[in-house]
Formats: sequence, structure tokens, C-alpha cells
Amino acid sequence: MSRTDVAKPSIIETPLHLERPGFMRPETGQSHPLGATVLPDGVNFSLYSRDASGVELLLFKHEEDIQPDSVTLNWRNRTYHYWHVFVPGLKAGQLYGYRVHGPFDPAAGRWFDSSRLLLDPYSRGVVVPGNYSREAAISKMDTVATAMKSVVVDPGLYDWQGDTPLCRSTSRSIIYEMHVKGFTCHPNSGLDAEIRGTFRGLIEKIPYLQDLGITAVELLPIFQFDPQDGPKGLVNYWGYSPISFFAPHQAYSSRKDPLGPIDEFRDMVKALHTAGIEVILDVVFNHTSEGGEGGPTACFRGIDNNAYYILEANRACYANYSGTGNTLNANHPIVRRMILDSLRYWVQEMHVDGFRFDLASILSRGSAGQVLAQPPVLWDIESDPVLAGTKLIAEAWDAAGLYQVGSFIGDSWKEWNGRFRDDVRDFFRSEVGSVRRFADRVLGSSEIYGHENREAEQSVNFVTSHDGFTLNDLVSYNQKHNENNREENRDGANDNRSWNCGLEGPTDQAGIEELRNRQAKNFLTVTLLSLGMPMFVMGDEVRRTQLGNNNAYCQDNEVSWFDWSLIQKHADLHRFAKTLVSRETLRGTDPETQGMSLTEIIKKCVKGWHGIRLNEPDWSDHSHCIALSAELSKGALRVHLIFNAYWEPLDVELPATEAECGDQWRRWIDTSLQSPEDITKWQDAPLIPGFTYQVGPRSVVVLWAIGK
Repeated sequence: MSRTDVAKPSIIETPLHLERPGFMRPETGQSHPLGATVLPDGVNFSLYSRDASGVELLLFKHEEDIQPDSVTLNWRNRTYHYWHVFVPGLKAGQLYGYRVHGPFDPAAGRWFDSSRLLLDPYSRGVVVPGNYSREAAISKMDTVATAMKSVVVDPGLYDWQGDTPLCRSTSRSIIYEMHVKGFTCHPNSGLDAEIRGTFRGLIEKIPYLQDLGITAVELLPIFQFDPQDGPKGLVNYWGYSPISFFAPHQAYSSRKDPLGPIDEFRDMVKALHTAGIEVILDVVFNHTSEGGEGGPTACFRGIDNNAYYILEANRACYANYSGTGNTLNANHPIVRRMILDSLRYWVQEMHVDGFRFDLASILSRGSAGQVLAQPPVLWDIESDPVLAGTKLIAEAWDAAGLYQVGSFIGDSWKEWNGRFRDDVRDFFRSEVGSVRRFADRVLGSSEIYGHENREAEQSVNFVTSHDGFTLNDLVSYNQKHNENNREENRDGANDNRSWNCGLEGPTDQAGIEELRNRQAKNFLTVTLLSLGMPMFVMGDEVRRTQLGNNNAYCQDNEVSWFDWSLIQKHADLHRFAKTLVSRETLRGTDPETQGMSLTEIIKKCVKGWHGIRLNEPDWSDHSHCIALSAELSKGALRVHLIFNAYWEPLDVELPATEAECGDQWRRWIDTSLQSPEDITKWQDAPLIPGFTYQVGPRSVVVLWAIGK
């Protein structure tokens, strides 16, 4: 029996259950818009498939329905490569899917298989049946009952109550990267069980985010993904395996009705906006959960494999620039349109403020995998008027070695600065030859971005992200410990540039714990005060640990969840982070200082670098200390920052202050001191006598002097 001969329900040209109220004979329909569009008297469906020989629309009463109504689309329902039908009487909430007929000929890039129920690539909602099976979509079983189903959505039904994207300036943005489920899933979150790990749960924790002071949450993927796409029986926790680019992940909703995830996501966005917090989505337009040749057929593969994926010269094989088995053919006209339509939808109908593009360099590859000098999809995104003002952040590399940090296309893109992460880590573990690179990262990485004559915020500065060690583990482990991922510790990065402060893993030795806490404060301080757009990770402010796992993509458990007891356990670091994140605006005697943050003053008024002695920076390979001064309005305001990665205290000369400043500096931050002296409110900073300051080992100091 061939794959196209698998037994299936009989096909009829009109719905079987005509007795349902308002359910009448289907009409031809229209080719535009793609997807399911709710009209006053029914729903129009449109699907692109160039090589299909036939299409069936299946309509379900519930997600595990095994006897759906089937509507056959024939030549009357085809315009060019678009298959379309209008079904009167249908409304929002209707479940549906497609069977697509055509040749099963992988050598020609065609994977048609009418035994597979396929999601609509444009479905705004997805339901996952309780008996969902990824294996069924890989095997020769009919998947009508076990597959995910699309949901008809009417975006216009929601009342936004005047909400719009916030459009906050990037110079005032502080990003908090977080996982929707992991943020509130822990039993000690204080939330009722039914809302833990959901958009609703995140709403309940908005006061925590406000208190922390961040201005934007960057959510790990919330597009519908396949939770069963994990290794050896584990799950896909992070969500970097989308199967829909329009539908929010069903499991992140506390509501279980088909339309619940859409409305609950928008409730969350509206609530975050009310709190002054932007919403940035981590989007994956580089691959899908259908994987490689041995993966399931759930959507794109069974609709138009040649269009949606980059294939090798042997068209039975998938190019794998993503490291996950397949690569989306982003510069194909049909895929380009889908990506743009998706981004516009999330901005216009879901009100998100920005996007972080996973492995964004893949979007610069053509249909043969070649790197394009002017990739159409990236210029489409760059120049789209709907997306003007939307934050666009690129992870400017891919899994095949293409690295474009500092050379990513376009004028509006910001970039994850992986070199900031590496060089700041090197500096604070006292790596030889790190001081020059560190200094450049602090001042916006002009070595990387200076040739583009752009604002410093082109660099998204981070020391930790979801991918790698948490901040606690960065200062607690020399080696990764990923054994629980069941890949024999082969997965995850080997180049972590971490330092365990003298002992691997958890310890109750007070000296090591004090050093780790200080190092955590050092990393947070440099991240928040360097020129650029800062980002840190959920739980770094309370030393959340993953027990040395630097690739916890498959760990949906307490390894990955936010442990709310850490707020009390590490109250000193939490307090430090909150005070630092505020980056309080200054109130100087000069009008120029009014309302400016410390980073804005540094950006505008850098005066020079110093070493232990003034105006004598040590740029040698064995240097581990550097200082930076900034001056505004001829002494009306001065800032002096000292970064010491040396393992002993150092006496550092300070610049003389103007007479009107009282010839004294004030100490805002000294990470070598115990709380609450480690950081103060700006206006409460204590006076420092004289013009020499003893900087503790492995610490950061920030001083200021302001005119009277």
C-alpha cells in the first residue's frame, strides 16, 4: 500500500451534516486573503499549493473528532496556485484542517500524503488533541484524529480599549528575557495551579516586573510548537520548533476553549502595556518542527515542500543551516509573504512591540543556501510601513557558521552582541589580553559597529541568555553539566568562558559564595551601564540556577522554572539589581543633566580612559584594571567608573573635581562592599574624601560628583 492509498473517510463535495443550522452548500470563495477569513455570513478559506492535484477542507466539531465534514475543492475552487472555498454559516471557533493530494515523490521535493491532516499555514489558532501523537505524523497512520487542528479566528472581536504598542526609545529600554511557562510554573509562585505557566499567570506577576524596573519582556517563542519534539522522551520546552507562525501556543493559555489562547495573549499584552512594559517576541522564521527527512508531515511539508524549505541538490534531502533538520526557504516569494504577513499580524492585531529573530542570518540565504548580498525578505521587513517603529533584533548568525554581527543588513536592526558576552566574561575571569576588548564593549563596541555610524543601541548587550549558563551558573561552574538531557553531555556550547570561583557547583563556603555574589553584581553592572541596549535573563537578579545545564531546552521542570524562594535567599542581589536597573535620572545644576540617565551621560560626555594612575590606561595583555571618566558642562557633573578584574585590591587615582563640586566624589556603586553599601540611591551616595580610592579585588566602582 502506498502512502497515498491509506484508508480515509469518503470524500464528498458538500458537507455531510446539512441539518446543522445555518450550514449550507459551499461556494467557490476567493483566493485572497490567505487563511480562514470570517465574513458576515460565513468563512472564506484560501490555501497556496502549486503542485497539489486536489485539496479537501475538513471541518471538526471537536479536536478529537474522527468523522469530520469534508469539502472537496475542485477546478472551480482554484485560481492559479490558490485553492479556495467559502462555507456559509461558519463562525469563529470552528476547527478545521486540510488533506492535500498529489505525488509522493521526495526525489522531486514532493511529499504529498493525503493520509495526513495538515494545519493551515495561516491559521490564527491551533488546538492540540489530548491524544496528539508526533509519531503518528511520522508513520503511515491516518492522523485525522490525532493531529493538531486549525481554528477560525476573527481578530476584530477583541476590545483593546485604546491600547497601542508603546514605541519606547531604545536608549531607555532594558530587556528581560523570559519563558512564559517557566516564569510562573513553580509551585512556590503563589498562583493557583490552573494559571501557573500561562499568559494569565504572567499577568498576575506584572507587579514583580514593575518593581524590578525593566521596560520590556522578551518572550521565548510563543508561536504554537510541537511539545513532543524533544530528545529521547523529553519535551521541547523552549519552543524553538514552530508549527504555526500566527497562532499563540495553546498550552500557555489557562482557557481551554479554541479561542482562549488568542484572547488571553492579548489580555497579557494589554496588561503589560498598562504597566509601561513592552512585549518583544522571540520569533523562529528559520526552521519548523517538521524536521528533516525522518520528521512528521503536519503542515508545510505536505502542502508545498518545494516552496517552504531549502532543499539540497538531492531534493529528497533538507538543507540544515538551522541545526534542527530543516531550513525555511525565507526568500521564496510565498514564504516571504507569509513572514511579512505574520509580523504585521502580531503588530496590528496582537499589539506586540518588537521581535527578536532567532538565527536571523538564515534569512539572508537564497533557495540554494547561498548568502545573498541584498536578501529580499530582510529588506521587506526593514522597509515595511506597518513595522516602522517596531523593534527588530537579530541573532546575527546561523548554525552553519555564517556570522554577521556588525554587518547585518539594513538600518533599523539591532543585534545580539555575542562578542560583548564573550569579552565581558573574559575580563572578569582575568583572561590575558581582554582589557582592550572589554573597554570597547563598554563604549558600544565601536570596533564592531563604528563603520556603520549608528546609535550605540545597535548593540544589544548581554552576558547571559536562555542559551547557555544562567548568571549564577556562569560564576559557579567551569564545565557544562547536561547529562539530564540524555545526550551524554555532548549538547550545548563547550566555550562558556565561565569561572566557578574556586569550586565546581553549589557550596556553603562563605568566601566562595561572597565572591560569586560580587561577580554577579559585576556582570549586571557592566551590562546595565555599558553603551547599548541591555538585556538580562529571568532569574539572574536572584541567582537562578540550572545546576550547570547550559542547554536546558528540554527541561520542563524545576531546572528551568523561576524559583520564587530565591527572592528571599538572595535578597541582597535582588535589591542591587532593582536599584541598578532603575538607572536613576540625574538632577544636576546644568539643564543638560535634567532627566538624563547615567548611561546617556556616558554616551554623550566620555572624557577618557585611565589606569591606576590618571590618564595612564594600561592596555597591555596582563592588565586587569581600567577606569573611565565622563564629564558634562565643565565639571557640573562628573562620573568615574573603575573596573577591576585583578585578584587584589588596588589604590586608584581619581580626577580632581571643580571647586564648586566641593572637591569630593560620591560613591554610588562598589560591588566589593556588603549590602546596602554596595549600591545606594543616587541622591544618598556617601562622600569619598580625597582623590584616591581603594578598589576591592574583582569589583566595579561608580563614583560621581555634581556641581552645587
